[in-house]
Amino acid sequence: MRREDLADADCGIAQALGVLGDWWTFLIVRDVAGGTTRFDALQRELGVSRRALTERLAALVQHGVLERRSYSRHPPRYDYLLTARGEGLLPVLIALQDWGTRHLMGDGELTATADADSAEAQRAHHLVGRRLPEVALPGPGGRPVALATMDTWAVLYLFPGAYAPGTPGYPPGWGEIPGARGCTLESRTYATRHSDFQAAGVRVHGISTQRPDQLADFAAYAELPFPLLSDEDGRLAAGLLLPVFRAGGVTRFKRLTLLVDPTAVVRAVQFPVTDPAGSVQEMLTLAREHAAVPG
Repeated sequence: MRREDLADADCGIAQALGVLGDWWTFLIVRDVAGGTTRFDALQRELGVSRRALTERLAALVQHGVLERRSYSRHPPRYDYLLTARGEGLLPVLIALQDWGTRHLMGDGELTATADADSAEAQRAHHLVGRRLPEVALPGPGGRPVALATMDTWAVLYLFPGAYAPGTPGYPPGWGEIPGARGCTLESRTYATRHSDFQAAGVRVHGISTQRPDQLADFAAYAELPFPLLSDEDGRLAAGLLLPVFRAGGVTRFKRLTLLVDPTAVVRAVQFPVTDPAGSVQEMLTLAREHAAVPG
């Protein structure tokens, strides 16, 4: 089958490949999701020729994956932003990342953590100095929380999954997945130390890929004094290329914690987190040091 015939094939995969036909296109969508939205910045990050980038951006706009938003009239300059159709690609990017990490960079085994010297850990720690993407995640009652405009120090702890007793939750074999257990302990430890984080001028948010209603049930059960946010649609996961794994048919975060400053720039990363309770005290120490509040 010729490339130009793919868009006419009676197959969703073939039709998608008619739009996303080469690796540059996926990388453009990846970087736009991460907040790199201007032509020169995209070219610098990707190392692609101006002609190739121009052609691919034009095609993505034509197919409704990206939209152009003017930020300068003289000369004309544009931000390239994901449309709703483009955001629908985020789970595809996350799945590709998970497959590559597990089967190409790893040994194929299912795990919810990583070795400290792994490429995955290096990628996570390279988030230091990176600004959070412009995403708003559903919080309690569905109220969106815009992470990039909190204007305060914040701890964002990302966890695989935690459920209230009596509600559908953990998939079969959860306890045998390395690194999966400990989410309830971690959340309750943050709850116990919440006043200390407040005294340091630091907010706490837990984030999972679970549905908002599941997180609300768990927060009520665990009596958490801070909100849990849902990245069910993968906006944060794709924007920062966060470590993930799949279990029970759901993409889940590997346990990771970010310390973010009032300008939404990541200042410290904990990954891998092998001691869910002990990591809370370590993060409190880091938060006090960075926020310059004596302990």
